[in-house]
Formats: sequence, C-alpha cells, structure tokens
Amino acid sequence: METSFCFFDTAIGRCALVWRDGRIVAAQLPERDEATARKRLARRCPEAGEAEPPPTIRAAIARIVALMAGEAVDFSDVALDLDLDAATPFERRVYAVALAIPHGETLSYGEVAARIGEPGAARAVGVALGRNPIPIIVPCHRVLAANGGTGGFSADGGVETKLRLLTIEKARTGAQPSLFEALPLQARTH
Repeated sequence: METSFCFFDTAIGRCALVWRDGRIVAAQLPERDEATARKRLARRCPEAGEAEPPPTIRAAIARIVALMAGEAVDFSDVALDLDLDAATPFERRVYAVALAIPHGETLSYGEVAARIGEPGAARAVGVALGRNPIPIIVPCHRVLAANGGTGGFSADGGVETKLRLLTIEKARTGAQPSLFEALPLQARTH
C-alpha cells in the first residue's frame, strides 16, 4: 500500500494529512514555515510521497478547514487508521474517548482515564495524547488538566496552539461559566 500526503491551508496555517488505502494515518498542524513542516512530516512518515488527495481525503480536508474557520464539524465517519504499529491498545482506547468529545467541549486527563477504566492514569493519558498521530480529527486539544488548566500540547506553538484551537471552537476551559454565560438568558450575546 502506498502512503501519500498533501499540505493544505487553514485559518491557523498550513496543515497536512497523510493517508494510506483511503484511510488517514497522520495529520500535522502548522509549523513556523513550510520547510520545517516538510522536515517534521518526513521524520514522522518517511515512506509518504506527496500526491493529490482522493475524494475521501479532500472531504476530510474540507471539514478540517471548516473546523478551523469556527464551524462545528463531525469527523465520526472519516476513515482513520488508528491501528498503527506504534499505537498501543491503551493509546487506542484514549484516542477513542478523545474522538467522542463533542466540538466545543472538553474533558480532563483524569476524566479520560476514568472513561477507559484506568482511574489514576491521567499522566499516561497525557503521554498517549502527546503521541496522537491524527491531531484535530482525534481532538487531543479538547483534553485539559484538572481544574481547567491547559496541560501540554505537542504541536508547534505548544499550549498557545491548543488555546487557539479551543478558542476557535468556543470551548469552555474551566468549570466557571464565561462572563456572558453568567448573564440572565435575555442579556446573553448570540
């Protein structure tokens, strides 16, 4: 099976998708420049060659572009290859929980650990999410530290990129309501 990739532009910068046999195997968030992005992609997926995306991959790209423009997007029917040799069964369970976090919502690392039946494994969840091969589609940015702290983020730009993604999604990052959510219903912004 041939592994291919393509770069595409979004509201937050140039991203990339890698696919094999019509299934997405990796995604890359923007880097500071295209040369750096290409080097990182070559390290992560050395067997991938640049190609025109087939219709299913173009559809996934369109959804990522829409998400980065602030639209609520559903990726549940996008074909993913999460059974990569490098992903452990624990990591795949973590990714499954992350996939189920709705647009604009968040969970804590501890909540993810509890949902996979591993209470107390919050740190291991963070490590697994740091190895997430398909960020954005497997929305690791929606997982926060306890009490709404950001935790880490392995993409270029780190926590700043994570916060930017959460802001685009208008996600609440803590238990406290936002300024406008605390207003009486008739006074809230739309």
